[in-house]
Amino acid sequence: MMDHEESHYSFEPPAPREEMETLPLADGPLAAVPVDGSGGGDPLLHPLQFDSPFSFSSSSPTRTSSFAEPPSNAKGVSLQATESPKGSIYPSPRPNSREDSDYLKITVSDPQKESESTVSLVPGAGTFVSYLITSRTRASDLSGSLQEFSVRRRFRDVVTLADRIAESYRGFVIPPRPDKSVVESQVMQKQEFVEQRRSALEKYLYKLAEHPVIGKSDELRVFLQAAGKFPLPATTDMASRVLDGAVRLPKQFFSSGEAGSGYVAAPQDVVQPAKGGRDLLRMFKELKQSVANDWGGAKPSVVEEDKTFLERKERVLELEQQLSTASQQAEALVKAQQDMSETMGELGLAFLKLGKFESEEVVCDSQRIRAADYKHLATAAVRASRAYRESNSLAMKHLDKLHEYYGLMLAVHHAFSDRASALVTLQTLLSDLSSLRLREEKLEAASLNIFGSERTRSRKLEELKETIIVTEDAKSIAFREYERIKENNKSELDRLDKERHEDFLAMIKGYIVNQVI
Repeated sequence: MMDHEESHYSFEPPAPREEMETLPLADGPLAAVPVDGSGGGDPLLHPLQFDSPFSFSSSSPTRTSSFAEPPSNAKGVSLQATESPKGSIYPSPRPNSREDSDYLKITVSDPQKESESTVSLVPGAGTFVSYLITSRTRASDLSGSLQEFSVRRRFRDVVTLADRIAESYRGFVIPPRPDKSVVESQVMQKQEFVEQRRSALEKYLYKLAEHPVIGKSDELRVFLQAAGKFPLPATTDMASRVLDGAVRLPKQFFSSGEAGSGYVAAPQDVVQPAKGGRDLLRMFKELKQSVANDWGGAKPSVVEEDKTFLERKERVLELEQQLSTASQQAEALVKAQQDMSETMGELGLAFLKLGKFESEEVVCDSQRIRAADYKHLATAAVRASRAYRESNSLAMKHLDKLHEYYGLMLAVHHAFSDRASALVTLQTLLSDLSSLRLREEKLEAASLNIFGSERTRSRKLEELKETIIVTEDAKSIAFREYERIKENNKSELDRLDKERHEDFLAMIKGYIVNQVI
């Protein structure tokens, strides 16, 4: 679990007031004062003479009130015992997660401000923050020895890593990358923002390494182990890709126009979605296919017929709603416990001030007794406040799993989107193939009706046949990619169901133990 400073909830545990932190909780000399059996003429003692377990008065000055004793969990629950050292955060690993992962430890530390190699005209735009990333992994040989790697990476390298993983592992539920948060970097204190990003990057890399497939990927290995600058080139931004696509668009329109075959995507390009922007014509054709699927009367040749997947997809949507509600309820619960901690602290300080007033203005023994009782009550209230605060911090650690899984639902939707995109690509290629074959039949029929040989018509027919062969290859590759993404979706849903059961069970057990102790 993350430390409470890294919780997704929108509030922090209250900073303990100085008076409560410095308040001596041991019994002082006010606890032993002489008793005047008659009450010293003080009328305030008489109404409390009835036999009640909740009476604040006492017939003996040396008695120890139950309210003066600390709660049973005041010493049993310690926030410091559960916090990981600064600079290292590790979620509680689920069973066997460590054994399955190649990486035993990943830490992100030592943020340093560096200058860009290129000169920028904008003041302050030529600097960035780099982080020292240390990973410990098992050796690839049979010796079982441990290897440790230390590299420096900037946030742009993390963006490149995330983009490469998204391209190579379509259909997988990939842990979401931390946002760039340009606005937060301007609003928050610089040191606070850097520490928050450092913690988020460490958690992100830890989750990537914990993934059974991505954790063994070459992209992650190069990111964590390659010395020097990150060797993978940065991905091109969307504006540049759209500009490249616009430059290619006229050529795509007229390259095969003479043959009447139209443009067909290259087989190696169909494994990536068209929405990247580099192939605008393909993107428009797939958009047309999507509109035809939703509003057209004709049914596509290939449709999503996996009823099991459709049912699980509906359950994922229901789970997302349940997680949203549960996360809001958990936030309300933690906020209520935070208010209780503050209230008990204020109550303890109020009793402390009352006891101090009674001891300074003492004129009879009954006031000394009340001063001692007020001090006992103040001690108990402040101890209860501290216990609530520590218990609340632990509760936030456990219940944060709800918000974590709620955030993971976006990655699940991206995996489903990869499947839908691959299906549309396959449907588009099948539609193109059907149109090309129809044109081929028309050209062949026209050739039979014309006596003699026509060189132009024969050339068009040959070009059309070559286009059909290329489209057939692209269709086969697109079909295999679609089947691969389907299998990835199935395996990922099975994995998430198992991990969610383990994580939620551990969360509930941890929360119950925290409340009971």
